[in-house]
Amino acid sequence: MQLNFAAREVTIKLVYYGPALSGKTTNLKSLHQIVKDESRGRLMTLETKDDRTLFFDMLPLTFKSGEEGMPAANAMSMRLKVFTVPGQVLHASTRRLVLQGADGVAFIADSQHAQTENNAASFLDLRDNLKEMGRSIKDVPLIIQFNKRDMPNVRKDAEIEQLAQKGKEPVFTASAVKGEGVLESFFGLLYLTWTKLDEEHQLASKLGLRPEQFLTLAARKLGHQGDVGSLLAACVGGRLLRTGKGR
Repeated sequence: MQLNFAAREVTIKLVYYGPALSGKTTNLKSLHQIVKDESRGRLMTLETKDDRTLFFDMLPLTFKSGEEGMPAANAMSMRLKVFTVPGQVLHASTRRLVLQGADGVAFIADSQHAQTENNAASFLDLRDNLKEMGRSIKDVPLIIQFNKRDMPNVRKDAEIEQLAQKGKEPVFTASAVKGEGVLESFFGLLYLTWTKLDEEHQLASKLGLRPEQFLTLAARKLGHQGDVGSLLAACVGGRLLRTGKGR
């Protein structure tokens, strides 16, 4: 996180990690379509002809923390930079580069049974890369999204819920190509990340925004007018809320 009081800017880096073709880029494309025009920047993608990310994708999201009627000088600019990493094995060095400085990570897993080993290998790769950076995967805000729920031969919902109950990472399900579960996963990650940053940097006292307030503000500014609590309630297991309950 970068906190610049002089420029009144807060910059948070979120990284979508996972095996090749698990839907990381599709998540960003869907998120780009959902977010209001005034809050989204240009989605930068660099893909090969078979739709594989060659280097990385980046989606910038920006909004002001101030309420209507508040002097502009008192508002903070919230900048969210959302990256994906390339999933192919040969891009290991690029993954490490993109992962550096991440405030929160969304691990995008492929729900298809045939991708179980690739999911596991990619998760170990994430853990090892964080370790090389002197960080522990246990201390990094991390959510897991089981994507491609629209595909045949996927893990059943009950199986995913059972897996989710075994770990502490909040788990979401999604079909990013249909836009389903994309916002839920994103706001789950954002809430977890802001909560962690608040604990480390006392953001509530410095900026006057508790995690719940920040999430409601972010949802409204980015274009979601519904109950933000319903987005978090889509978590099927793990520890997301301060109470330790996933739903």
